[in-house]
Amino acid sequence: MSLPKLGLMARGFNPTLPHLTAHPARRHLPPPPDSVDWISKMPGDLGAMLNDQVNDCSCAAFYHALQVWSFNATGAIQTEPDSNVAALYAAVSGYQPTDGAPGPECSMQDVLIHIAKTGAPVGPNGTGVNKLAAFLEIDHRNLDDLKRTVQECGVAYVGINVPAYIHTSPMPQLWDIEQDNAQIIGGHAVIAAGYDAQGLQVVSVGKTYKMTWRFFSKYTHEAYALADASWIDAKRTTPGGLSLRTLEQQMRALKG
Repeated sequence: MSLPKLGLMARGFNPTLPHLTAHPARRHLPPPPDSVDWISKMPGDLGAMLNDQVNDCSCAAFYHALQVWSFNATGAIQTEPDSNVAALYAAVSGYQPTDGAPGPECSMQDVLIHIAKTGAPVGPNGTGVNKLAAFLEIDHRNLDDLKRTVQECGVAYVGINVPAYIHTSPMPQLWDIEQDNAQIIGGHAVIAAGYDAQGLQVVSVGKTYKMTWRFFSKYTHEAYALADASWIDAKRTTPGGLSLRTLEQQMRALKG
């Protein structure tokens, strides 16, 4: 089983980044459901998206989000070729194949800003683009906001510090706290596409794993709600219940 390359930079601090917690309307939302599942009916292997070779986990996670959105919105999975994943990774990090693997690390925020402003390559030969309608940072310590994000957006885009004991071949199906002071060997971006009382269903290198809530609370350093136009059209749900107009206004500073 392939192991992910751990190429995620530490969380950045961008004052123009919209934050879900800043919206008072979210305080009046009903509690999130006890469980949400957007992933279990999908294939067990969604493809590594090159993350077993290069440090593109933050780009691969977005293309896994496209798979979840398309499957649950239309019943057909939109799986982009590795060439499009490589093009996004190169555009954000400056990586070229001649540089050799594993390549430079990426920031989740840089990836999301690029996709919101310029778009991620999609379609044959990357001739199309997919642009996020918006994205907002979540206070990952607020589990209700995290759960609502999975419910409303299909996925949460999550960055974790990886303890050495889960980065083994094969990776354990359950990510839980096994050592109080485990060695951290790198950062990794995943998507969460479901949850229940025990924890989150996350996708890494195309495979689904269970992350317990205590693992999430200990090792997560950032999380984001992604607003995808096709998902909103199909499901009629948005991050925090915010209107598209409000979401677009939130992105003005980032888009320049």
